[in-house]
Amino acid sequence: MIYVTSDLHGFSLDKFKDYLAQVNFSNEDFLYVLGDVIDRGPDGIRILKWLMSKPNAQLILGNHEAMMLACDFLFDEITDDSIANLTGTKLNAYLNWSANSAQPTLEALSSTRKPEIRYILEYLREAPLYEILTVNNRDFILVHSGLGNFSENKKLSEYSVSDLIWSRPAIADRYFDDVTTVFGHTPTVFFGDEYKGKAVSTDTWIDIDVGAGLGLNPMLLRLDDMKEFYFE
Repeated sequence: MIYVTSDLHGFSLDKFKDYLAQVNFSNEDFLYVLGDVIDRGPDGIRILKWLMSKPNAQLILGNHEAMMLACDFLFDEITDDSIANLTGTKLNAYLNWSANSAQPTLEALSSTRKPEIRYILEYLREAPLYEILTVNNRDFILVHSGLGNFSENKKLSEYSVSDLIWSRPAIADRYFDDVTTVFGHTPTVFFGDEYKGKAVSTDTWIDIDVGAGLGLNPMLLRLDDMKEFYFE
């Protein structure tokens, strides 16, 4: 079975493992996480380390991981002085990440050994921006934020990084008619209070960011039968 989740944002790893156990997730199954496992909550780096250890799990790069990579210069030594001395492009990158709730991740990295940080950064650099797969004769695109500046005639390789990790579709936006695009990034409550904590599905796409970054529980989507799993 193939499961997808998104935007864990430092959610409790222990709770998330419990959710996987509730759906009987095993070594025979596969998990895709559609980006943004870090920031906001305290367990982002723990989740990254766990994903790195799992041969049956794959992270799709999110905008928060991209912001962390843009600040890789910080990780030789994260101190108040090293941050205070930033200028120019580096300062802007840090301020952008900091404004997007980076502090829990920075705190976790400040007590992480440098070789381990280098390993984490390399893992993120190798994380794909999207995956294309077929499950039970149904085609899927898995991506962090949807397909910004969408054109039916444009190849996925022609989309910019920003299109794939920062875009926010409107509820009326359409993607490919014959492929289901699954993404996160935009908490579903942004589409209306009636969607709070629930996936939003149209006939061409599904948004599965149900608000873990806002204090709610993440969900799991099983692609084999399109079943949605929610947790108390």
